[in-house]
Amino acid sequence: MSEIPSASPQTIVLGGGCFWCTEAVFDRVEGVLDVESGYANGHVDHPTYEQVCSGTTGHAEVIKVQFDPAVIDLREILHIFFVVHDPTTPDRQGNDVGPQYRSAIYTTDDAQMATVREVVAELASHQAYGGVPIVTEIAPLQRYWPAEAYHQEYFVNHPNQGYCAFVVAPKVEKFRKTFADRVRKD
Repeated sequence: MSEIPSASPQTIVLGGGCFWCTEAVFDRVEGVLDVESGYANGHVDHPTYEQVCSGTTGHAEVIKVQFDPAVIDLREILHIFFVVHDPTTPDRQGNDVGPQYRSAIYTTDDAQMATVREVVAELASHQAYGGVPIVTEIAPLQRYWPAEAYHQEYFVNHPNQGYCAFVVAPKVEKFRKTFADRVRKD
């Protein structure tokens, strides 16, 4: 019996506020192959965290998610994304305020763009957020820069740090409860 080949991995870039939060969630998703924190769609080459935090570079704090569509499809990735952050607050997630914390989805091809638009339209038509409009920026990925090494796997490396304990951990727990069938088993 021959094995059915798996679909090629796909990559999408998601901004849901502080990248420590979204990275910690997507690191635990079954079918996600890799997650990297970074900065996207700004106008400064190789920005530093400090530059991005100034709010003047145009970048969003994001995660680059590589996933296996034979295990988890883009719609499921997006549903997780829309549950673990608030897509209704412009330039803000909780106490994190500024354009770098905007809700954003940066696609890597036209098929992804179509799927993203469909999912957002469905959420809006079902008034998923009580009729409050979704303000997520949806655009093709134009520029991406990895964040500094100390930001990668931040929650794994600093679970007891204040922000991680009080902001990141509850988002991870919300994912685990809401998407128990999607939690990585390894």
